[in-house]
Amino acid sequence: MACSGGYDVEFTASAAGRVMKVTQLRGPDSSHDAMMFDASAVFPETVDVNIRQLDPIPAPRTFLKEIPLTSDMSSLVLRSRREIRDVLHGDDDRLLVIVGPCSIHDPRAAHEYAIRLSAMSRELGDRLLIVMRVYFEKPRTTIGWKGLINDPDLDGRFNIRKGMFLARRTLADVLSLGLPAATEWLDPITPQYLCDLISWGAIGARNTESQVHRELASGLSMPVGFKNSTDGSIKAAADSCYAAAFEHHFLSINLDGRVISAQTRGNKDCHVVLRGSSTGPNYDSQSVRQTLDELSRLEVPGACRNGVVIDAAHGNCGKDEVREAHVVEEIAERLAEGEHGILGIMMESFLEGGCQDPGPLDSLVYGCSITDPCVPWDRTQELLRVLADAVDRRRSLEAS
Repeated sequence: MACSGGYDVEFTASAAGRVMKVTQLRGPDSSHDAMMFDASAVFPETVDVNIRQLDPIPAPRTFLKEIPLTSDMSSLVLRSRREIRDVLHGDDDRLLVIVGPCSIHDPRAAHEYAIRLSAMSRELGDRLLIVMRVYFEKPRTTIGWKGLINDPDLDGRFNIRKGMFLARRTLADVLSLGLPAATEWLDPITPQYLCDLISWGAIGARNTESQVHRELASGLSMPVGFKNSTDGSIKAAADSCYAAAFEHHFLSINLDGRVISAQTRGNKDCHVVLRGSSTGPNYDSQSVRQTLDELSRLEVPGACRNGVVIDAAHGNCGKDEVREAHVVEEIAERLAEGEHGILGIMMESFLEGGCQDPGPLDSLVYGCSITDPCVPWDRTQELLRVLADAVDRRRSLEAS
């Protein structure tokens, strides 16, 4: 099967279902864009002093046309966004569960994971609202692999045009299997290329205090979770929820790649994600209560005053997948005992447990993370059922 923009894909049968095999990937012809940078262009000597190369990328509309949403995909995105909002606003008593690889580096493994997670979603959907974690951009404390969009071949060639097409194709594949998708918004331009496929977005701990990301969240079409700062500060995330709830004006681009002045409505579906810190975890009951008190004190409008989402990974487990699973079990027990204020949970999970160093795709262990350690699939299944049982027990407790 070939897409007109040059994305050649074939599917092979397996016991688990269809497996996407990318046989060739190339972006659309950008020669027209390159013509804008001909010899007649004049640049001051003070411009681009530290820029080695400017490589034109097609406008977002090109990517949307090449890999469009079907009507079923669009319905899934709209429905799942509404369901997530209902959970965040207290109108749906299911638990939001955002689960999947720390980052996507192999679309074939992501496809297999999505097949398995889709089956779990059908089994547990009356108690858990499962959204697959499909992350393509990785913030780095210093340097390192920055994600599939930035370096899709894991070879330092940084073919961003290919990475963007591959990211969009992977998201469309996840949606075609009936799963809504979540991602972290890192670069402020990326959402124009991908946001039509996303049901939940995150702003990471390193960007929670960024005005650019607060403005971005105010205009995004889906609920957005702000993580507490890496030093553990809750106030930064609370301030972000407050700021993003109001309208903003800022420079951006439209679907045709033109620079525009964007005016947003404000996003009332922002909320805090507790992800621990460099000094230790913050998923305990006291931290949840303190966060809700802070949100109430600031009179933050919208969903975030109803509760928080807890990230069982990162600082809450010390980046130890075994400990991460125990954190999930502890949270499940608290839910079963009737604790209020926990609306959702995040978990890093992949086909294989742990992690490995990045390298050429054919040299890597299939289905094993190349960023943070992940809980293996067998253990993930157990934990999802534990969380579903906890929701059952909570419902029984509230009914009695």
